[in-house]
Amino acid sequence: MSAIATGGRRRGTSRLGWNLLGLLVFVTVGFPVYWMVDTAFKPAKDAIDPDPSLLPTGLTLDNFHRALDIADFWGPVGRSLIVSLSVVAIGIVVGLLAALAISRFAFRGRKIVIVGILAVQMVPAVSMIIPVFLLLNDLGQYDRLTGLIITYLTFILPFTVWTLRGFVVNIPRELEEAAMVDGCSRTGAFLRVVFPLLAPGLVATSVYGFIQAWNEYLYALMLMSQENQTATVWLGNFTTKHGTEYAPMMAGSTMMAVPIVILFLLVQRKMAAGLTAGAVKG
Repeated sequence: MSAIATGGRRRGTSRLGWNLLGLLVFVTVGFPVYWMVDTAFKPAKDAIDPDPSLLPTGLTLDNFHRALDIADFWGPVGRSLIVSLSVVAIGIVVGLLAALAISRFAFRGRKIVIVGILAVQMVPAVSMIIPVFLLLNDLGQYDRLTGLIITYLTFILPFTVWTLRGFVVNIPRELEEAAMVDGCSRTGAFLRVVFPLLAPGLVATSVYGFIQAWNEYLYALMLMSQENQTATVWLGNFTTKHGTEYAPMMAGSTMMAVPIVILFLLVQRKMAAGLTAGAVKG
């Protein structure tokens, strides 16, 4: 009886330890977001206070008005939405077809393709700025949204293909074969059987692809002019030779985070299912 009680206490202590660790991770990850939102609603003088308060001392919307007045806000946000949604749409279609080919068909050079996908993801993005700039300039795509979309696709497509491959591999071939025995073509079996099972994986991959394109800064800064800047580059307007306006910058960052939050709220159930569905086989 004592052994059972001792084992129960150990499990309770272990569970408490994991809960405390989870709480610590949550606070560490969530505190920057809290501080951003808190600073966005602070008076500007409190944002640069050398002895800041952790709790809100006063709420104001002046920082949001300043953020909207300092430069065109909706233009950069609209361009970022166009680029991000285009990258996700094209990346999902092309990435899904590539993932199906790699997962379902045996062809010469298949392993080389898989290794190449991994190798591309290991290349530092900063090392490709000059070649990308020269290539886009030769193609007449410099300072154009289409050029930025093509550039983002070169980095997001490998991630998309590799991630979707894990989801496709996790779906048994027998399901397709059974549908084909019942009279479906290969395309019909994919659309009626495989595609619905891939929906959580497609949602999870789309969200991560959208976040990567939405938050990208370096290439948007180097490849786009002031007139065609995206939302991340727009935040640089708050840093001038006179210093940085931290409160309006945090207000702008908060407004930029709204589309991501809304997207997560809309697809959170599919996200959770997708993250677990692709983690079994690889």
